[in-house]
Amino acid sequence: MNPALVVVWSLVATVATQSHDHHDMGWVNGYRQGFNFQCPHGEVLVAIRSYFSEQDGSDRLWAFECQPTPEGLGEPSDCWWDDLNRAGMEWTSTCTRNGLVAGVQSKYFESVLDRDWQFYCCYYKRRCPYSCMKTNDIPEYHREEAELVIPSYGYFIRGAQTTFSGVLRDRQWKYILCRMTDFDCEFENI
Repeated sequence: MNPALVVVWSLVATVATQSHDHHDMGWVNGYRQGFNFQCPHGEVLVAIRSYFSEQDGSDRLWAFECQPTPEGLGEPSDCWWDDLNRAGMEWTSTCTRNGLVAGVQSKYFESVLDRDWQFYCCYYKRRCPYSCMKTNDIPEYHREEAELVIPSYGYFIRGAQTTFSGVLRDRQWKYILCRMTDFDCEFENI
C-alpha cells in the first residue's frame, strides 16, 4: 500500500476513535482566538476538523493535518497568503497561480461572532489542476462537528466556498479538491 495512504488512513482511524472527545484534538486555537497555521515546507493540508460551541462566542476550535506532496510534484517554488475573506461575508477562494492550500490563518471578530479567513498557497512549478470537484457542505448542518479528510490520494485542496448564517452564527464549507498534472503546462488559474 502507498505510504501516503497509510498516513491518511491512520489519521482517519485516529479521528474516528477520538470523535467523542473534543478536548484533546491538537486544536490550533482557543475559542475567540486568532491562529496562523502553516504546513512544513513541501507539505499541504490533507485534513481539517472543527468543533462548534455556542457558549464560547459561537466559535469553532480548528485542527489541521499536513502530508508531503508526491515526489513527482517537486518542491514548491513560491508560497504566499492569498485573498482575505471578511467576517460575516460569503467567500469563494481558490489559490491563485494554480497553488495548493498549505495553511490557514483566521481572526475572530466579536462584533459579528465570526472569523475572517485566508489561505496560505504554494506553487509547484507549472503543474495544472484537473478533475476538480467541490465537497458537500461541511458540516452538513450548522453547529455540528465538521471534518474533511481528503478522500483519495492524489487530490489536493485548492480552496473553498463558504457561507455564513447570520441567524445561527456558523459557517458551512465546500472545499475545492483537484488532482494535479504530472507534467508542466502553460495554463494559469484553471
